[in-house]
Amino acid sequence: MACGSLRFQTLCHQFSFGISASSTSSPPPRRPLAGCWKPPPPLIAPLNPNEPFLCKLSAVASTSPDALSLNPANSDTPPYLDLFDSPTLMATPAQVERSVSYNEHRPRKPPPDLPSLLLHGRIVYIGMPLVPAVTELVIAELMYLQWMDPKQPIYLYINSTGTTRDDGETVGMESEGFAIYDAMMQLKNEIQTVAVGAAIGQACLLLAAGKKGRRFMMPHAKAMIQQPRVPSSGQMAASDVLIRAKEVITNRDTLVELLAKHTGNPLEKVSHVMRRPFYMDAVKAQEFGVIDKILWRGQEQIMTDAASPDEWDRRAGIKVVEGL
Repeated sequence: MACGSLRFQTLCHQFSFGISASSTSSPPPRRPLAGCWKPPPPLIAPLNPNEPFLCKLSAVASTSPDALSLNPANSDTPPYLDLFDSPTLMATPAQVERSVSYNEHRPRKPPPDLPSLLLHGRIVYIGMPLVPAVTELVIAELMYLQWMDPKQPIYLYINSTGTTRDDGETVGMESEGFAIYDAMMQLKNEIQTVAVGAAIGQACLLLAAGKKGRRFMMPHAKAMIQQPRVPSSGQMAASDVLIRAKEVITNRDTLVELLAKHTGNPLEKVSHVMRRPFYMDAVKAQEFGVIDKILWRGQEQIMTDAASPDEWDRRAGIKVVEGL
């Protein structure tokens, strides 16, 4: 026991153990060994007194401290949230940009709002079926662009399946497409249309309704016209079915007339091809009169200089045999 007690006293002397008289009292802080332990860095970076927000905050606190009270009078917002709505307190975008440290992998400016960026370029993009929310937004954008400048053209980019989905299920009424069409016809601006994916049904009508000579289509886009479809509505009385059928026939005749007007085809031809879904690639859409030009991205001259199949046969010395 004496030997053990001596060793314990020796260890306590070497490592400076502190033993308190009471077990309930908190132990004194331990002194770190030299060269073995370093204090961790602070979790929060020190504040920069030259930061624009802190400068304005100190200025407001010195001039009008009541504005920074915990419970401001006549305020419906939680404490301190009014600071972010104050134009005199918050830093301007230019000040914020100057205060951000430079990083070559980080943009100096925040990313743009893409829909607003397209609208600033006078581009109205239809990328969904023609449901009421889409119709409302498109018409509002068209009216806004005319209000901004009635002399500049408007570019209508179309990638829509019309009032149906890809599987043919009806998701909107035919009146949605007619509403956008009527808005296009009432505008003073020149409207240029571009098919960037699919223009089906009512969307094909919007594509053909652009200004003649300024209706475009991407090389691998497609267009399709078909008769209007009746959405499923469960059990109906016979008289209601007859009324619904008459309305669908009226919408079909209206669609045929408008397509014939903008494509230059006779009513009989448009009505005949619409009996079944009539798909068109870019070349067929140009031949049918839905578009005027295919955006080949610099390949227009190549396609113009390309020989026809008959010309290739003539150059190769192949004679066409009649009756085959």
